[in-house]
Amino acid sequence: MPAELTERLTALFRWIDPGPGTTHLVSDISGWWRDPAVLAELGPALVAPYRSARPTVVLAPAVTGLLLGPLAATALGVGFVAAHKPGDGRLPAGPLTWAQSPPDYRGRQVDLAVRDRHLGPGDRVLVVDDWVRTGAQIHALYDICAARGAEVLGSSVVAVDCPPDVATGLRITGLISGADLPA
Repeated sequence: MPAELTERLTALFRWIDPGPGTTHLVSDISGWWRDPAVLAELGPALVAPYRSARPTVVLAPAVTGLLLGPLAATALGVGFVAAHKPGDGRLPAGPLTWAQSPPDYRGRQVDLAVRDRHLGPGDRVLVVDDWVRTGAQIHALYDICAARGAEVLGSSVVAVDCPPDVATGLRITGLISGADLPA
């Protein structure tokens, strides 16, 4: 991955204090989307570690994955499948395969769904997301792939902020480490 991309991702990242009554800072990655050079490089950089494995589809969760997933899919020349969350108010019609994540870093369990007609046996799946801290959502996406008979090749994320054993167990690669981001 080009060193310039790593530098740009780090420089464009911010922590935001959401205000009174909150217990933690919120990551602000909106600068990544505003920078045309970052947008042009993200897809190719995310898929580079998996290109030789020949994914047939990219799978990514709402919300940020709906931007990153198509960038990665375009870089590979394959299709994209969105994983939906009931809380986003836009569940698709038709048969869905659901999975619930283990507790995430805030103790929440997230429900995810994929349209059955878009994922099945013979698919070689690359999962893409912006950030991984516990691997909870990735775990749920792997469960959906298993239920649909699809093979997961691994996951590629922009920021890896999980313990090394989680990254190894879920086959996660990343462009930057959470430790690389400004405090």
